[in-house]
Amino acid sequence: MTFDPASLKYDANGLIPAIAQDDATGDVLMMAWMNADAVARTLSTGQVTYWSRSRQAFWAKGETSGHVQRLVEMRVDCDRDCLLLRVTQEGPACHTNRRSCFYTAIRNGDEVELMRPIA
Repeated sequence: MTFDPASLKYDANGLIPAIAQDDATGDVLMMAWMNADAVARTLSTGQVTYWSRSRQAFWAKGETSGHVQRLVEMRVDCDRDCLLLRVTQEGPACHTNRRSCFYTAIRNGDEVELMRPIA
């Protein structure tokens, strides 16, 4: 069966959440949004491309930072309303210069920083 990005369930803004996961370690790196064109671009180029809601523009991960995400595999969840992107990450994934955007844990009601920015 051939995959069609239009077969996904997008929200009212035409977006679908996409979770980036490190293919080698399984670490969850970040979550961002994609539209059908970003999905198609990612599949055709192998470089993960998101849709920036703030800029209303495509955002090829690493285009300014050099911290590129290369697609290893795209997975669709059972409801077809969320994507899992297995990626090879070059450098930190987070704009704060951390490996993952999920660097804060809530433990016993307190926020605990789990990782520091990469020097």
